[in-house]
Amino acid sequence: MKKILLAGAVALFGLSNAQIAKGTTYLSGSVGYSQEESNNGNLKKENFNVLPTVGYFVNTNLAVGLGIGYQTEKNTTTTTATLGNTTVVNESIVKTPAFVVAPFVRKYWTLSDKLYFFGQLAVPMQFGKTETETNSVATSGNTVVTNSTSTEAKYTKIGVTVKPGLDYFLNKNWSIEATIGEFGYSNYKPKDGDATNNYNFGLNLSSVTFGVKYVFAK
Repeated sequence: MKKILLAGAVALFGLSNAQIAKGTTYLSGSVGYSQEESNNGNLKKENFNVLPTVGYFVNTNLAVGLGIGYQTEKNTTTTTATLGNTTVVNESIVKTPAFVVAPFVRKYWTLSDKLYFFGQLAVPMQFGKTETETNSVATSGNTVVTNSTSTEAKYTKIGVTVKPGLDYFLNKNWSIEATIGEFGYSNYKPKDGDATNNYNFGLNLSSVTFGVKYVFAK
């Protein structure tokens, strides 16, 4: 009876004896770019990030690692106002470039010889600044008046995140991984301002990420 129950569990959950050996090292990372623009063109948002990652299995199916990279976000808002024969165009540009450090620990559970489920606990840290630039152009007949201002404020952001995911091995050296959703907390602290806390809990398709990993198989 025990053998029948065990066989049923393997068939139901796809469990396997395949394990990722202690001492295995892998290289991974992510590169992303996105752009959004409102229908009227008044608001444009751009995001870019790159985060190379190295991981090391300190035990069977248990890895620790570190990601070091860069990310930036740029938001451009444009408004136009006309009063009589004077037209004023205002443009606000906000950039948030940041250096990113993200230590993590990742636990794998074997689903089949090539497919693994994992849970990752990370402590992402950002060290960046908020750059704000405001440009104004006023046009009245043949007269054009321009005005520009800029400010800069440094910030730090430290969080704790938990991400579930799947890792599929194409062969002994290459795998494709995906994470779905994120559960976490972050603390944002401007250099000369008050800190704010943010919480993020959700499993949704907008939070799906994909990556390719190279494994130095033992």
